[in-house]
Amino acid sequence: MTMRNTASVTVGLLLILLSLPCAAARGELKAYRGDLTTPEIRLLDMQGQQQSLLDYRGNIVLVQFWATYCTPCRTEMPTMNRLLDKMRGKAFRIVTVNMAEPKDQVRRFLDEVPVKFPVLLDENGATLGRWKVFAAPANFILDKDGEIIYTLYGAIEWDNEEMVKRLSELSAR
Repeated sequence: MTMRNTASVTVGLLLILLSLPCAAARGELKAYRGDLTTPEIRLLDMQGQQQSLLDYRGNIVLVQFWATYCTPCRTEMPTMNRLLDKMRGKAFRIVTVNMAEPKDQVRRFLDEVPVKFPVLLDENGATLGRWKVFAAPANFILDKDGEIIYTLYGAIEWDNEEMVKRLSELSAR
């Protein structure tokens, strides 16, 4: 097999793997049963300010890893904005991490799909590796101590009644 064929096969397999979790997702939070201790996130946001996941302790936090090429991400980000509106005054925050794309590409996306939450830039993909993220969108719900309690691979309408109720209950604890 030539080097070019090997690269084509590798890219093809990667695209298949990336699409499987999104297609398989049922839009339900799954209780986290992994052994991953929540890795720190310390990245620059779109305004060039350092953000740390530690700054969000005391809140339920939705951490989402996303990419500009991810059609489900484009669809669900407005629902995340509405979720923030519905959760106003509660101990709940959203932090998103772009999956190693150039800042200008992320900016163009955000010009089309404005958001009300921080967008952090994982320029070299190191954070993706520590979180073991392999697909977009990859979502993690952290408890007030910063521990992963739920995961969800794929898109969901975050502002649906059931999700708002569930996150409200978690934030009230």
